[in-house]
Amino acid sequence: MRISTTIFLTDETISPVRLARELEQRGFAGLYVPEHTHIPVERTTGYPAGGELPGEYGRTLDPFVALAQAAAVTTRLTLGTGITLVAQHDPIDLAKQIATLDHVSGRRFTLGVGFGWNKEEAADHGVEWSTRRELVLDRMRLMRALWAPEPTAYKGEFGSVRPSSAFPKPAGGSPRTLVGGAAGPKLFSHITEYADGWLPIGGRGLTETVPQLRAAWESAGRDPKTLQIVPYAVRPSTGKLAHYTELGVEEVVLQLPPGDEPEVLRVLDEYAQYL
Repeated sequence: MRISTTIFLTDETISPVRLARELEQRGFAGLYVPEHTHIPVERTTGYPAGGELPGEYGRTLDPFVALAQAAAVTTRLTLGTGITLVAQHDPIDLAKQIATLDHVSGRRFTLGVGFGWNKEEAADHGVEWSTRRELVLDRMRLMRALWAPEPTAYKGEFGSVRPSSAFPKPAGGSPRTLVGGAAGPKLFSHITEYADGWLPIGGRGLTETVPQLRAAWESAGRDPKTLQIVPYAVRPSTGKLAHYTELGVEEVVLQLPPGDEPEVLRVLDEYAQYL
């Protein structure tokens, strides 16, 4: 099992360069980082985990800039977003950012796709909350048209693009793509259409939900051997990782604290037992 990590990188935490070097030297498989452009102070949307929203949510570094720094000082470490809020981006610009990071990292990029939880943040980007999932699907289709081998037009409900010259291209026509979110038919339809697998946050309840996703995957005509389940933001234990192995999980993403360098390195020391 590959052991990767995720962290809220901010202006107050360990730097992307320092963390990436430490992860690669210690033998960790990957680094994933989340995204929030801003957190409106006045909001009615509650923090999904309950209680007060932690301060790091409003201080996150831009994931593509941070991961580009990490790519520049490593050669093996995989790099991913956990997740990209696709609805909050211009899809033509986002397609270029993704393809460029995939190219300059030597094809080490994983695109984590998410739908968001903060209504006020999304609204400032002009996102209609009730149709955000449909918007994400439309934007993924548009980006895949830009990544196609030949100039390909796309016209969807929310956007369109003319047949275009758009380079670089992600390896294989699109980067490795994992979709985050709670289990259910809508989520599984996204995964089966354009993704390589699922990023279940926290990794709970997989005994029941993984078979459901596998059934949806096969019903969509996807090769059952290719489905990837990557439990995300996990607080590890030996028993938990053993259970994931029984479910066929080949990568798990462990949560790091949004701390300074000494704190993060102490946790990496603790996680070394799982490598």
